[in-house]
Amino acid sequence: MRQDAQMGADMIKEEQIRRKAGRTPGMECRFEHGMDYLVFPAIERTGVVRHLMSTRTGGVSEGMFATMNLSFTRGDKEENVKENYRRIAALLDRRLEDFVCSDQTHTTNIRRVTAADAGKGVTRPKDYRAVDGMITDEPGIVLATFYADCVPLLFVDPVRRAVGLSHSGWRGTAAGMGARTVEAMQEAFGSRPENILVGIGPSICQDCYEVSEDVADAFCELFGQEALRKGPVGVEDVLSPKGGGKYQLDLWKANEAICLSAGIRQENINVTDICTCCNSSWLFSHRASGGKRGNLGMFVTLEERSGNG
Repeated sequence: MRQDAQMGADMIKEEQIRRKAGRTPGMECRFEHGMDYLVFPAIERTGVVRHLMSTRTGGVSEGMFATMNLSFTRGDKEENVKENYRRIAALLDRRLEDFVCSDQTHTTNIRRVTAADAGKGVTRPKDYRAVDGMITDEPGIVLATFYADCVPLLFVDPVRRAVGLSHSGWRGTAAGMGARTVEAMQEAFGSRPENILVGIGPSICQDCYEVSEDVADAFCELFGQEALRKGPVGVEDVLSPKGGGKYQLDLWKANEAICLSAGIRQENINVTDICTCCNSSWLFSHRASGGKRGNLGMFVTLEERSGNG
């Protein structure tokens, strides 16, 4: 434990995190209770939510899962994963019974979560399948989604006091997962896009993400849609030809464009500059590890309304 805490203390140093040049940092590193984690300061300042994205440090898992693995389905010991959740819960001032987990299959399916779902995926089985996004306006519930190169999308509406959390790989991004989440919050809570703050979290960066022509074609089709065609970001900003039918894909820029097309204000979009693949000793990366890895988690929970609010 002492060695792990020292690892976290060392990794918290900004110069040891490989950041992408030319990007404005959208996240900050924090170190607490022997673990380091990431937050969006602009979202934190709303005072409406607690949130964090885990790193590999601060847990009890071993081997390729070391140490903060948050997946029950990749072969790790169940007791280790539950202990890791307890440590995340302590950072959020919540309990194991408060977590509600996604069931990610690269869809754009979004579930409205209520108190009746509390504990699903951690302390009791999930009774739903193929859910890559979740929304709620109920305080105390912890929404949880999972990553090892795909993009975390966090949505906070401080006016309606509602949140959304979505998993967006290339398939979800090409299908407009960010816009689908905004639409779900509009329909369920009356959220207005101009009031929503968005966090686009750590994933594989463009330099590390080589894709084939069929994936490139999906993004050409996406950016050919009217909502994106007239936007400030074009397909040429997202896809860089490499030759031989290969391209480098920028999932951060693509998700930013989708959020803009959904009516989110540019100044309310916070984009990370931290790549999972570039930092695979600190963040789980499927591509860097050849699939031998655990899962990171992104978590968000609404605070109770203050007595004056």
